[in-house]
Amino acid sequence: MFGDKVNKFKTVFLLLVIASLTGCGLKSVPVVSTDLDTMIGQMIMVGFRGMNADSGSFIVRDITESKIGGVILFSKDCALNSTERNVLNYKQVKRLTDSLQSHASIPLLVAADQEGGLICRFAPDRGFPITSSAGELGNSGDLKASYRTGKTIGETLRSVGVNVDFAPVVDVNRNAANPVISALQRSFSDDSRIVAEFAEAFIDGLHSENIISCLKHFPGHGSSAADSHKGFTDVTGSWSRDEIIPFSTLINIKKADMIMTAHIFNSALDAKYPATLSKNVITGLLRDELGFKGVIVTDDMQMQAVSGEYGFEEGVLKAVEAGADILLFGNNLIYEPGLGTKAVSILKELVHDGKISEKRIRQSYNRIMHLKERLPISKN
Repeated sequence: MFGDKVNKFKTVFLLLVIASLTGCGLKSVPVVSTDLDTMIGQMIMVGFRGMNADSGSFIVRDITESKIGGVILFSKDCALNSTERNVLNYKQVKRLTDSLQSHASIPLLVAADQEGGLICRFAPDRGFPITSSAGELGNSGDLKASYRTGKTIGETLRSVGVNVDFAPVVDVNRNAANPVISALQRSFSDDSRIVAEFAEAFIDGLHSENIISCLKHFPGHGSSAADSHKGFTDVTGSWSRDEIIPFSTLINIKKADMIMTAHIFNSALDAKYPATLSKNVITGLLRDELGFKGVIVTDDMQMQAVSGEYGFEEGVLKAVEAGADILLFGNNLIYEPGLGTKAVSILKELVHDGKISEKRIRQSYNRIMHLKERLPISKN
């Protein structure tokens, strides 16, 4: 298991700590600093350009020097308006992910948005299977079909070395004019309980192939009338509390591996910050009230609802203060070489300046490492 690699890392670190405490000639080794650097790196997931991972590439430097914990793959390059990014065909993607993992001292979370239907990074035009959208599955009323779709997607992801699917969407379809959920058939239903049932079946399909799932977008994006990719999105007047039912249901039955936050603003939940940057929402509602103990990942921090309103450093600070464990930078809406290293550096500065505590970093690191112990064996 990849878990063996993770446990080996923990053992080596423990030996270094013991050696430093017992005076075995390693007192000059900055054990605490090195450990902190590693913990911070594991909190960053980033996208990149390229069909391969050359030794001198920015993404490899992010992995080897900044110890970033994850990457996300895309089939299209939005900044270039190009259909070339990370995905060509089965063999190419598997070579890419194998190469990325070979550079990592701790196994990477390799993620993609493979929801089915229109939202798929591994599409039929590149030789991958056709899959139904959440909307089609929900309308069919066939829970077994949802399981089969999750399994088919899981088989695809496993075969190319992707271990995390940013799916299923458990947003409740409360606005037919929603440009980012309803219009793209990303919601199973307008009934929160049906959403939970179909999401559970989909997750079971992913789990049958050892793929980690991720519920999105907490606390619910289904009632929005705007796209948070493009800017400030206020759901104060449209959101209802039963939109968290799919999340709470799946948490209670232990089917929530990871949860992704939404960049939506709801003054009833937080009068100042959108969900991704809100301690009221992430720690208060998701952690304390719903009891979620797993990994929380942000939606893309480059989306305008966050980056356009708060900027890079403020966004990083507020997301971590709020309780996010992994900060996701798609590096696709806007491309910046070495973005993973930049994010790690900012987070290090915030810790050094006392704005974020080492205890807070360790909390996220421990959750991430616990999740990574579930990763399957890497078959190169």
